[in-house]
Amino acid sequence: MAYDFDLFVIGGGSGGIAAARRATEYGARVGLAEAGRLGGTCVNRGCVPKKLMVYASHFPEQFEAAAGYGWTVGDSPTETRCEPQFDWPTLITALDREVTRLNGIYQTMLEKSGVHLFRHYAHFLDDHTLAVGEEKITAGKILIAVGGKPVKPAISGIEHTITSDDIFHLPEQPQRIVILGGGYIGCEFACVLQALGTQVTQVIRGDKILRGFDGDLQSEIQSAMAQRGITLFTHSEIVAIHKTDGGIDVTLATPEKQEHVLADVVGLAATGRRPNINGLGLDKTGVEVSQGAIIVDTLHRTTVPHIFAVGDVTDRINLTPVAIKEGRLLADREFGGKSGLMNYDNVPTAVFTTPEMGTVGLTEEQARQQFGDDDIQVYRSRFRPMYYTLPNLESRTLMKLVVQKSTDRVLGAHMVGDYAAEIIQGVAIAVKMGATKADFDATVAIHPSSAEEFVTMR
Repeated sequence: MAYDFDLFVIGGGSGGIAAARRATEYGARVGLAEAGRLGGTCVNRGCVPKKLMVYASHFPEQFEAAAGYGWTVGDSPTETRCEPQFDWPTLITALDREVTRLNGIYQTMLEKSGVHLFRHYAHFLDDHTLAVGEEKITAGKILIAVGGKPVKPAISGIEHTITSDDIFHLPEQPQRIVILGGGYIGCEFACVLQALGTQVTQVIRGDKILRGFDGDLQSEIQSAMAQRGITLFTHSEIVAIHKTDGGIDVTLATPEKQEHVLADVVGLAATGRRPNINGLGLDKTGVEVSQGAIIVDTLHRTTVPHIFAVGDVTDRINLTPVAIKEGRLLADREFGGKSGLMNYDNVPTAVFTTPEMGTVGLTEEQARQQFGDDDIQVYRSRFRPMYYTLPNLESRTLMKLVVQKSTDRVLGAHMVGDYAAEIIQGVAIAVKMGATKADFDATVAIHPSSAEEFVTMR
């Protein structure tokens, strides 16, 4: 049977665009459907605008540090502290302008690659046929790359909250905000908004934020957030939300009693994301789903052999670079005759809280569970970086190596502190290659730097 396309991609996010462009390099006829902005969550509602917001949030501390280095910050030589003025609309306008620029770049890349772009939603009519806008389109192979969407829990009054997607479009800066959830999205926005001057209250069910990360890193960031003025309710839940004349009244169930917190205009629900499969028409196919995610094998093939899925819709490791690599490897296999498989071991990641976290490999807890306490050696270094000495600011950096004694192999490298993501990206290469602690020790340090601690730990 002749199909309209060799490959049709549903979703114009990172993974879908990567797969589409790579497939055209092998001569495939490729179509892609995306009704919204190109670039997916990362470009439009995630990594990119969030990181720009993080940069904005660092300036207050930088202004404060400047005086310690001899800079006069203010209107007269006698002033030693800056009283900076922050304008939320200016930031939001700049973010939207940059996102729009990136959308244009993605569209240009698709056009130059020869990908036929459909500015519509797509849903299945059968295993080979899609309804795309008013058209019916057939494809030999179909890739589902629709990403995820934020979750709002079933709480009375939840309609008065916003999700992490909406924070970039608020016309005014919230003066008081309640953040529900201790995952990386909630913690990042808590740190950003607090640094920009918002009064932040964060509510988590357990005793620690950032569940699943190394315990020392969790504690380090949680302590720093509290020191910076973020109010954290642990072992607590939001049980009701009521809109009042004075704002939004948030009722919390804490271990001791019920508490009421008054939030400004909105509250932020940041309790994770789930695969965005509603409306795809998967019931018209044989594609199977488990716990809301599309089931795929090591080739990213669904239970229908010619239908594939990559990225957050499979709910494996929900990171943009992972989706991109999955998409490219899929195109290489299906159209380039290659055999590469995605390797999910030692995938580095970062959390852009203040302080920042970077991590790769096994946590201490995972290593001890996998190899036993007697076969694990942990090295730690906690110090005040040189940058903070002259302004006498109490900011600390934590670095940690998790090593298997029997092989001397570095199983995990973790950091909380300035430029953690940049530093861990380099360290991740060594960990991925199987470097030993002796390899780290044999590496000459760059002095003076924070990164040198990774090769000088004893």
